[in-house]
Amino acid sequence: MRWQGQKLGVDDTSALPGMERMDGLVRSVTTPEFAGMTFHEVVAKTALNRVPGASAMPFDWTVNPYRGCSHACGYCFARKTHEYLDLDSGADFDSQIVVKVNVADVLRSELRRGSWAREPVMLGTNTDPYQRAEGRYRLMPDIIGALAENRTPFSILTKGTLLRRDLPLLTDAAKEVRVTLAMSIAVFNDALQRSLEPGTPTAEARLDTVRAATAAGFRVTVFLMPILPHLTDSIEALDHALGRIRAAGAARVVYGALHLRPGAKEWFLQWLEREHPELISSYRGLYPGVSVQAPQAYRRWLGKRVQPLLRLHRLDGWEEDDHPRGRPQPGLADRTATTPRLGPVRTTGSAASARPSVAPASEPTLF
Repeated sequence: MRWQGQKLGVDDTSALPGMERMDGLVRSVTTPEFAGMTFHEVVAKTALNRVPGASAMPFDWTVNPYRGCSHACGYCFARKTHEYLDLDSGADFDSQIVVKVNVADVLRSELRRGSWAREPVMLGTNTDPYQRAEGRYRLMPDIIGALAENRTPFSILTKGTLLRRDLPLLTDAAKEVRVTLAMSIAVFNDALQRSLEPGTPTAEARLDTVRAATAAGFRVTVFLMPILPHLTDSIEALDHALGRIRAAGAARVVYGALHLRPGAKEWFLQWLEREHPELISSYRGLYPGVSVQAPQAYRRWLGKRVQPLLRLHRLDGWEEDDHPRGRPQPGLADRTATTPRLGPVRTTGSAASARPSVAPASEPTLF
């Protein structure tokens, strides 16, 4: 084991550029168990992140225990955030993982403030909280505990099968607050998945996690996204994916076409040119210049393919843009309950510390 940056505030001359003076850096760690990866352990000053009002995201608060992600998905929209650390959005994003080792303690302090209104908190919107690093650092159990103890509803979106470890904790938490779970599964072709998402569990392993969460009483949503033009958008591929999702017991599907944000776009196109050069011209036509989204005409065409298949497989589902920011939507997944549970409230001033009002189980959850 190699240890670096042992002391706070002291330059580590062997650290990667931009990391030698990272605020709160405790140490950088490499181990044989995680070959090719470096964990940069930091002491975080904050845990709750306020989502900018101009964002299209349908939620206001997030917690991100990690920066960077070993899932190494070629299309990951969060890649560019690594550039703020003077790391690249390609290989560094996949292998240089920032770990907020004190995130649960900081979160508890923030949730206990009188101004906290117990608004829904989302995990998994930037980098995955159940990526491989979580097996080493075990940050999520304390995060779950902090949210439940402070009666704050929360939602988890992940590709990680390590979620199964925490299902007992999540089941207990759901007795106190709204807890919603979603599994992201974009690719159901094993060879394509290994090429494009080399650090992720297989689709079948993720479906097994959906089954386990369903058996624990959660109505799990599967994010069938991004759907990749010319690679996963055929009727056969979509029908196969939705059939397997339905067989796993999922209750809902959210689908959407590939986004290619700066940082991710360059990395994905490098992958495409290497693995599917015949598609380069098509993708440059769909995502010209600085374009991020597929054209509206393609998204409408995709919806006309997916919607009949959702009905065929008896799945509730919608396109990702169907629920804009500020508009209620049925959450990522709604825990099955036989009695009413506590729901979120939005208050200001001294009332912010009041006990949340009781909400019926059928109330739209979180978003």
